[in-house]
Amino acid sequence: MRNLLVTGLVSVLASTLVAAPVRGQEPVPTFRSSVSLVSVNAVVKDRRGRPVRNLTRNDFQILENGAHRPIVDFDFSDQGPVSFGVLVDQSGSMKLSNNLDAAREVIRHLLAWFDAGKDEVALFAFDQQLREVQPFTTDARQVADALPRLSAYGTTALYDAIAETAARLETRPTPRRAVIVVTDGLDTASSKTVEDVSGLASAIDVPVYVVVVMSPSNNPQHGGSLLRTNGEPITTRLANLAYWTGGDMLIASTPAETSVIARGLVIDLRHQYQLAFESSTRAGWHQVAVRTRNPDLQVRARSGYFAQPSTNGN
Repeated sequence: MRNLLVTGLVSVLASTLVAAPVRGQEPVPTFRSSVSLVSVNAVVKDRRGRPVRNLTRNDFQILENGAHRPIVDFDFSDQGPVSFGVLVDQSGSMKLSNNLDAAREVIRHLLAWFDAGKDEVALFAFDQQLREVQPFTTDARQVADALPRLSAYGTTALYDAIAETAARLETRPTPRRAVIVVTDGLDTASSKTVEDVSGLASAIDVPVYVVVVMSPSNNPQHGGSLLRTNGEPITTRLANLAYWTGGDMLIASTPAETSVIARGLVIDLRHQYQLAFESSTRAGWHQVAVRTRNPDLQVRARSGYFAQPSTNGN
């Protein structure tokens, strides 16, 4: 895998795949990073799912491998630009139930919430290979104009495409960045696993939001029977991937759901807290948990990072 250069507070040198920490299971790290400070972007919501904007440094706690770590830098602003890498599934299965048309509608709704001239978006599509349909631009109309060029064919390398798109996001100039995947949830051709991809995206602090498009007949929220692969609901692995990176997984079956989901995703990325703490000098994967002192609040943030040995031999 090509080297990845993480700018800002975190510098990550990647040489191969990453394994993310599964709950209750130690990860198997296969690349290392060199860091002085570890930055963490966190989304905080109340029990009703509304963003919480009035927290201070003292309201947060950071735990690394279960031990409290001092927060050395803190910021919150809802005025900065947002960078989105929108990744669209154009594999053959997206022909079913007009899922590709539904994916186009998700993207149009997302673009409606963009701040022209400040936010930036790029459009990627994948089947077995990733394709850049529209490079990063602050003109959302260019992405909208490219949507008719999407067509459904081929096999599905979903996890591989997410990993490569996350790597494209790491060099963007704003800390508010994310991969937004619009898919039917099936993967038939990836060489990477969910753990590989979530570990990579978490290590470079790029949250992954997955919007699964499906017909109401397959949506359990509408009394449908959820599609499965190898006996497991297709959303289970995607939900884990999103959770480990600090993102989210959502299901869109109706125009109303699509509208609510798009607005919520943009609000999430506009209302992020930026925290930083000193990196460990011990090499390997370090599990990170971000909490607030108020147990009623819900926090989403990346699940860990990789560190190299200290250069002074400690």
